[in-house]
Amino acid sequence: MSENTTAEIVVGGVVLAAAVGFFIYAAQATGFERDTGSYELVASFRSVEGIGLGTDVRLAGVRVGSVTGLELNPTTYRADTTISIRDEIEIPDDSAIAVASEGLLGGSFVEILPGGSPFALEPGGEIIDTQSSVSLITLLLRFVTGDGEGE
Repeated sequence: MSENTTAEIVVGGVVLAAAVGFFIYAAQATGFERDTGSYELVASFRSVEGIGLGTDVRLAGVRVGSVTGLELNPTTYRADTTISIRDEIEIPDDSAIAVASEGLLGGSFVEILPGGSPFALEPGGEIIDTQSSVSLITLLLRFVTGDGEGE
């Protein structure tokens, strides 16, 4: 009887450890994090293909925030995006923002390209200079069909 009880305890511990590991993975994958102090900025993109809630926002390759809101603007037909940036990071008001890719098979992220202005964006401010995502399929089709070449 004690042999079965020991086996049940070991199996139960393994199942519990797996459940905790899955919970931690799910929390990280969905962008769930403790609020350590952040402010929001907005940007309007033509296309945010590959971006979702919780997507990393990077500056010089370092994660400084995440995407917290995406919605279609019915007037301009652009994707209005809200990003959350850590409080200690000040973004110059002439900065650009782009949807970038980690590679051919990698995921997408939002990259902030800092400007040179001595003035920082205020919380709730808008980044005007945006660069949308580039579709790999569209680029390949243009290359194959010869579209976009000078005549």
